[in-house]
Amino acid sequence: MNVKRTCQIFTNLAIVITALCILVTIGYSETAAKSAEPETKQQRDERMKWWREARFGLFIHWGPVSLKGTEIGWSRGREVPIREYDNLYKSFNPEKFDAKEWVGIAKDAGMKYIVITSKHHDGFCLWDSEYTDYDIMSTPFGRDILKELSQECRRQGIVFNTYYSIIDWYQADYLPRGRGDKRPTEGADFDRYVKYMKNQLREIVTKYGPLGIMWFDGEWESHWSPERGWDLYDYVRSLQPDILVNNRVGKGRQGMKGITKKDREYAGDYATPEQEIGQFNIEDPWETNMTICRQWAWKPNDKMKSLKECIQTLVRVLGGDGNFLFNVGPMPDGRIEPRQVERLREMGQWVKKNEESIYGTRGGPFKPTAWGVSTHKQNRIYLHVLDWPKNGELEVPMATNRVERAYLLADEQRGDLLLGGEDSDNLVISIPRKAPDPVDTVVVLEIEGSAAVTRYPLEQEKDGAITFQAVDARIHGTSAKYESGGGKDNIGYWTNPNDYVTWAFEVTTPGTFNVEVSLACANGVGGSEYVLAVAEQELAGTVKDTGGWTNFATEKLGTLKINKAGTYTLSVKPKTMPGSAVMNLKSVRLVPTKK
Repeated sequence: MNVKRTCQIFTNLAIVITALCILVTIGYSETAAKSAEPETKQQRDERMKWWREARFGLFIHWGPVSLKGTEIGWSRGREVPIREYDNLYKSFNPEKFDAKEWVGIAKDAGMKYIVITSKHHDGFCLWDSEYTDYDIMSTPFGRDILKELSQECRRQGIVFNTYYSIIDWYQADYLPRGRGDKRPTEGADFDRYVKYMKNQLREIVTKYGPLGIMWFDGEWESHWSPERGWDLYDYVRSLQPDILVNNRVGKGRQGMKGITKKDREYAGDYATPEQEIGQFNIEDPWETNMTICRQWAWKPNDKMKSLKECIQTLVRVLGGDGNFLFNVGPMPDGRIEPRQVERLREMGQWVKKNEESIYGTRGGPFKPTAWGVSTHKQNRIYLHVLDWPKNGELEVPMATNRVERAYLLADEQRGDLLLGGEDSDNLVISIPRKAPDPVDTVVVLEIEGSAAVTRYPLEQEKDGAITFQAVDARIHGTSAKYESGGGKDNIGYWTNPNDYVTWAFEVTTPGTFNVEVSLACANGVGGSEYVLAVAEQELAGTVKDTGGWTNFATEKLGTLKINKAGTYTLSVKPKTMPGSAVMNLKSVRLVPTKK
């Protein structure tokens, strides 16, 4: 035996083994989750700011399945035999795909971001992935869709984002198997699949990022868990800390309603109602994802939504404080179906005329009403009137004296509409008998102070308490008005003892409440007596000097009982005013007594 040669062989073998160990270690470190940096609410709001302001995006579901016109992912093993489905990519050659045209269509529709299915449940990848040959580069087309689309989005100022399914019925390591898939599960390793998935996600973020959103799906199957959800959420945000991740990364989504459960903390930045308009919710971010036709992927002669349906769905989503992600399924030749393009451009024409009431707004301040919904920003409220009142009067649930003027958004002259309703709890706006836009006419209210907090009726908080802030009050009278700035956030100029304030509120959890009043009064002006009334009960109070009009103090007025759930009105009315003013009233708070 040649000892030298033998030693050299062992030396080379040791080098190879060491190198493999290093590569394995690197591979593990690259796919190991790093906890996302803890962030404050302010930091999270800043991370989500672009998305909040964008409001409207394009969803794209596409792949070789478009050759069959059946549903992406779900038709594998159902309408299309598995073997046939998995080999469709060999005939996929979308020669008319034009990223510039796609992005231009989104822009023409008024959309600010695009989300495309990088990989759906069927496992096919629309990019050049080094971790699988089941991708776009193995097709006759042979061009990287994500590369071309991401580059074009940046050229045209559209935020690029990717959908990625946790489910992968093609990969042998993914469990459970898809419908009709008779491959044995022996030897399948789900942890190995998760590593594969993380490698692909790193590929997408590093090659095509920065992304706005990683839009997950497929979290409902048995092998996925809340813990795996947090691990994947942390991993993606370790790759790009400012990226947004939807709630389908975890296990908290409540079916198609899409809202995240509250029984524990789940991973994800926002909720995802599917094929339905989410409920009014200004606390938890959400985004409705919906198809322009019935199917997510392209289907010949699929029934398409009317222009009225499209616009009113968009508006109802925005009025509920959600974003709208509207889906198209491109055809197998790479074009978005012409009739769908036409519909999107029709939407865009309407959006352009009314963009002030869309971009940068938040939903509300009013919950959806019989006539429509509202959006707001700064000191303007946009009333989207979808069902035009036939009597020429539009009733709005807010204080009349907070409104400085009203006009039609589409009116270039911005002519003032007449305001009334001083003797009721509602503002009454005189409007034309015929709707200028039968789909959605937007009425603008310019108000005193911020529009963001005039919510009616007020709701109980999680602990059962109810806070009545000055800015939410309906002011009845001639002198009292809402003040803000310079340390003020209160009802002031209360120099007429006949003036009074009311709040409408809703009780879902009845009980006994302690009543707290926060007020201020300059020295020597106190002594006014007032009555706080609710649910046929009255509590009397006397205003004490607090040392200044912005030196607020909180006093406990007593207790009252509300026996039944329902909508109530709380009022504060002066009885006497010995000084020059009643008080500066900041807030009233009902706090449940401890049982």
